[in-house]
Amino acid sequence: MFWPMFAVAVGFLGLAVLAVLAVKVFVEAQRLGRQVTESARRINRAAEDLERATESAARAVDAL
Repeated sequence: MFWPMFAVAVGFLGLAVLAVLAVKVFVEAQRLGRQVTESARRINRAAEDLERATESAARAVDAL
């Protein structure tokens, strides 16, 4: 009777460990998603700045 109970307890412990790891993975995936979103926003802003600078340089060259 001891070994079946021990096996069940170890099984539940294993599931608990997997659940904790799953939560950690989920939290890190959300954090990574936020970082990707922020990086994409910064890249878009830099691209817009570059486009404005290019337009300004083109106007300056046309003025010559």
